[in-house]
Amino acid sequence: MNPFATRILGRYRAYRTTARTPTGETPYNLCFGTEAIIPVDIGVPSLRVQTFNFNNNEEKLRGNLDFLPETRDMASLKITAYYQRIARHYNRKVKPRCISVRDLVLRSLEAAGKSPQRNKLSPLWEGPYMVASIVKPGTFKLKDGDGKMLPRTWNIGNLRKYYQ
Repeated sequence: MNPFATRILGRYRAYRTTARTPTGETPYNLCFGTEAIIPVDIGVPSLRVQTFNFNNNEEKLRGNLDFLPETRDMASLKITAYYQRIARHYNRKVKPRCISVRDLVLRSLEAAGKSPQRNKLSPLWEGPYMVASIVKPGTFKLKDGDGKMLPRTWNIGNLRKYYQ
């Protein structure tokens, strides 16, 4: 086997046999119900290899397979809790922007598709426009200064509140 393939397989083995942060389990354990023994572990005398007993192995493997659905359920619960922690951490720094009907806003020129020969001194925003209606939270219909509706809806990410 060439050295590149050996390196790739080594990384793959390392991935399968390392516990993941969200689940607390290895992917191999969630798939097969037992911990993997990599070839390096067999060649190097360790406590795990030295205390291995063939007679109890079959019984322990069956026990692990019996508990596999519970292990997967616990891993699923841990993943859900992990995602909630991530969302809580992210949302801690987010400052909500409140735009309501009849507010004046600026819209991004990049999102409007108007970038004919821009340079570094060109404006990034145009407007002001008036919010005509809220289509759904974070999505708005706009009117220009003449009261004419703009042809499409605009996301809050492409708008900025205008202060006179």
